[in-house]
Amino acid sequence: MARRKETGSSLAASGVTVAFGGFKALTDVTLTITPGAVHGLIGPNGAGKTTMVNTLTGFQAPTTGTVTLGGRNVGTLPPHQLRRAGVARTFQAGRLFTGLDVLDNLAVTGVGLGYTRAASEAEAQRLLSWMGVPHLAQQPAAGLPYTDERRVGIARALMFSPDFLLLDEPAAGMSEAEASDLAALIKRVADELGIGVLLIEHNVGLVLEVSHHVYVLDAGQVIEEGDRALILSSQKVRDAYLGADSEAA
Repeated sequence: MARRKETGSSLAASGVTVAFGGFKALTDVTLTITPGAVHGLIGPNGAGKTTMVNTLTGFQAPTTGTVTLGGRNVGTLPPHQLRRAGVARTFQAGRLFTGLDVLDNLAVTGVGLGYTRAASEAEAQRLLSWMGVPHLAQQPAAGLPYTDERRVGIARALMFSPDFLLLDEPAAGMSEAEASDLAALIKRVADELGIGVLLIEHNVGLVLEVSHHVYVLDAGQVIEEGDRALILSSQKVRDAYLGADSEAA
């Protein structure tokens, strides 16, 4: 299962604006996700984070601007085509198939990607073992503890090793210890599999811990970007988002 990708492609938004009537959820946003690195996206409620994820994964077409994958314009592709092209995501709600067990939740993704049932089940078993949770395979998805449900959602997105993984609030509701375990997993996804990760989180400490590069959204616009040191030293970011938390992060 664990295989590092060798690719120079990137997933990028360039000058993306998304308007709903007269309201602009995103305005001229430019960001790039590169293989083997974790990128963070932070901002308050209503900043446009989920709209950005939806735009990068085909759930929302940009009003203006472009979304490119390896230099190819993919802004009009539907989600299932982008997933087959190598762009996977999770959702704030787990969205597991509650009538299936964990193995089948993963296997159905493989079948949807065009693989055989046997190959999909084998990949699911390898993936669960790589994540350290092979015991979950036969567990009903409907009865999973919250943290395991989140792990299964990530495992399902990782089926057949996409090039890019976008995580929408994966640590929501987790304890500090659980978030720490999640951080370790996210680092492994980037380091061991070579997958480019975009982490969208309200847990700023988690984002700063694992991200190589962080984008900060405010009212649909990128107001700052850079590494942990730059984000923590930015008065604009501290005033808008981190406040006192920036001293402890």
